[in-house]
Amino acid sequence: MKIPATKSDEEDSQMSALKIKKGSTSHSAYNLRPNFSDVIERHTLAVLVENEPGVLARVIGLFSGRGYNIDSLTVAEVDHTGHLSRITIVTSGTPQVIEQIKAQLGRIVPVHEVHDLTVEGPCVERELAMFKVNGTGDKRVEALRLADIFRANVVDSTLQTFVFEITGAPEKIDAFAELMRPLGLTDVARTGVAALSRGD
Repeated sequence: MKIPATKSDEEDSQMSALKIKKGSTSHSAYNLRPNFSDVIERHTLAVLVENEPGVLARVIGLFSGRGYNIDSLTVAEVDHTGHLSRITIVTSGTPQVIEQIKAQLGRIVPVHEVHDLTVEGPCVERELAMFKVNGTGDKRVEALRLADIFRANVVDSTLQTFVFEITGAPEKIDAFAELMRPLGLTDVARTGVAALSRGD
């Protein structure tokens, strides 16, 4: 006589078909692990290029055409005799995206070198910014007090406004900006990040 399958037997059969061991929690929604390859990272890239018309447009076109993000960009000639310019780019993306960016930058013809300062070792990052603060009375006094703490210089002053100049790491600039907002911050100009690797 054929014995009818019990509910437990049916569950065992289904789990066997799915190759799941009984009692296993590896397929449970409560046991999921984050995919660290999807973590967004911030990287500072130094790109040495020929100082010729159209190079910067090609670099920016690479980012915009593929949807890559640019957090900061600075460019200046660093070798007049050799006609070389240095582009410093702060970008963010997954590790896979960062590798794609570096590979594609290296394929642009006028590009000589691409360095990922974030992974090549310790680096020094600095940025210059100017802040215009409009305030009187206690707010004006507090703005001057905070500027002294952050070692910001007053480069222009009227009866109503101050213009502060400050240099430092981007995090320092961000912190100063947040403190100035409730004190009458009206305008900000930032140069973007300049960076160099430390040591040899």
